[in-house]
Amino acid sequence: MIISKYFLLFVFYSFLGWLMEVTQGYVRHKKFVNRGFLIGPYCPIYGYGAISMTLLLKGYANDPIVLFVMAIVICSILEYTTSFVMEKLFKIRWWDYSNRKFNINGRICLETMIPFGILGCLMIYFVNPFIFAIIDMIPSNLINIIAVILFIIYLVDNAVSITIISNLKDITLDVKGDSTEKVTKEVRKRVLAGQQTLYKRIVKAFSSFKVVRKK
Repeated sequence: MIISKYFLLFVFYSFLGWLMEVTQGYVRHKKFVNRGFLIGPYCPIYGYGAISMTLLLKGYANDPIVLFVMAIVICSILEYTTSFVMEKLFKIRWWDYSNRKFNINGRICLETMIPFGILGCLMIYFVNPFIFAIIDMIPSNLINIIAVILFIIYLVDNAVSITIISNLKDITLDVKGDSTEKVTKEVRKRVLAGQQTLYKRIVKAFSSFKVVRKK
């Protein structure tokens, strides 16, 4: 029951993160783009961040300032690590803050770190108690069934999406040239020129992605 409850919390925040990304993208580009690494309407990095804060920040609930700082630290480490690992695995940088002030290797920046702290406090003090109260109203058996169904969907989505990204990596490695910008432009052109809808979705979702060439 506890695992099912936390997984539903993970799904909720993953969806909420996706909704925030989509809304921000719509305001910026005036069009809908299905943001995220996966096909479904969720961004797991938000879910992982929420679960990490929920489990690790319980002891800081009585000190808002420490909670704020620790939320920044946890989410920044998660974002940096995710960016680093995905770049090493797929040879593509999915987001880049290099043009923003106070950034670290373009993976995290002060502009995104501060909201992490604010959102962490809101989550611990308001959102989590509300969500857990709703979940506790649902029968345990039903909670487990819903969690299992969503988990299966999530696993299948991961398998399909990783296959797509792996093939996309093969495409990027086939591109000739030394310039990152030129290579990225060529990859985008090749993918969007094709007929594969899911490949197009990945490229559009991460409109600022950059191919990282091997030295």
